[in-house]
Amino acid sequence: MRVISWLFDSEDSSRRRRVPKSPNHLESGDSATSSSLSEITGSSSLQSSLSLQTLPSVPSLQKIPTDNLAVTVSHSVTSSFKLRERSLPVTCLAVHGGYLFAVSGHEVSIYDRAMCAHLDTFNGQDSFSGNVKSVGFSGEKIFTAHQDGKIGVWKLTAKNGYKQLTTLPTLNDRLRRFALPKNYVQVRRHKKRLWIEHADAVTALAVNNGFIYSVSWDKTLKIWRASDLRCKESIKAHDDAVNAVAVSTNGIVYTGSADRRIRVWAKPADSKRHKLVATLEKHKSAVNALALNDDGSVLFSGSCDRSILVWEREDSSNYMAVRGALRGHDKAILSLFTVSDLLLSGSADRTVRIWRRGVDGSYSCLEVLSGHTKPVKSLAAVIDSELDGVVSIVSGSLDGEVKCWKVSVTKPDKSIYTDLVL
Repeated sequence: MRVISWLFDSEDSSRRRRVPKSPNHLESGDSATSSSLSEITGSSSLQSSLSLQTLPSVPSLQKIPTDNLAVTVSHSVTSSFKLRERSLPVTCLAVHGGYLFAVSGHEVSIYDRAMCAHLDTFNGQDSFSGNVKSVGFSGEKIFTAHQDGKIGVWKLTAKNGYKQLTTLPTLNDRLRRFALPKNYVQVRRHKKRLWIEHADAVTALAVNNGFIYSVSWDKTLKIWRASDLRCKESIKAHDDAVNAVAVSTNGIVYTGSADRRIRVWAKPADSKRHKLVATLEKHKSAVNALALNDDGSVLFSGSCDRSILVWEREDSSNYMAVRGALRGHDKAILSLFTVSDLLLSGSADRTVRIWRRGVDGSYSCLEVLSGHTKPVKSLAAVIDSELDGVVSIVSGSLDGEVKCWKVSVTKPDKSIYTDLVL
């Protein structure tokens, strides 16, 4: 059951529900001046009936702060552009160094992040691999996840620009395994494949400590070693399509699926393989997005049930317990991204919300970024100035447009500074 794919993957899909355009959206030159939190997060945001209908047992974590604790926020759209003339959906965004990688269809476009100037495009000729769904980086290598179940491996060269080195699984990896029957697994009735191959679209990638983690509609999690590009593990992770993967700095792996579950994987010290250590079940529909805070102690999950669930680690264990829900979006959550102490969420309601955690564990919605005319499918962000609280946010939508935002978060007065986690 590919809950998300038929809704958001193809702009020409006759099955997608049409989303009416917002009457009040920002153009590229518009800006929002400073405003207090109480003006942004009204009671309707906190009591989102749509989210409460699907998850009534999960308490809301956000609250409206008192005026003396209000954080002042200002934002502006610094640039807005289409990736392709036909306005194909923007399916993936990634920031690496000073570059922005933006994906539309099977093409990956590279922009100068500061100037939003187009520099190059690769994979433009290989339409047979299908849409690119995720981009990851390890050293000098770039990894792209494709609709056809392959993972492209690229490198920037001085002469030829971005050159494809190989695809995963590599030919050498296939040759090492093809002769032995034990290396084959049943993927469909009367059809077998090597266990190192994805049998369906690769939906997401994560890179951590020299390993690449890939998940797929084929319900599996695969782990690849970046140094020699060999597949080290393949795990039957879920009972339905896997849509998201996140990996903490200590190697704990989280996978989110259309089966409504999040599963937690860890490799014990005495084992060569990852094992299931927990299954997190609270969402009432497909899990579309996952994000971790910097130290991996908090996991955020976004779902078609319109809620963002906040999971926190109990003691020093790998187990996560749900703390509560962040409500405000009135349609499916499609993307999540953490930067500094902020959580960004993109939704099918065409908005981006910026959340921030307080010392008491509650969350405030600092700002709602509007302007896209279709669902926000991808987000990326970097801190421009830690001292001034300036963050650059990039949002990509199924309307084919990329918007670059500058968001400034003004800290409260020093007398109340200790009341917030920064």
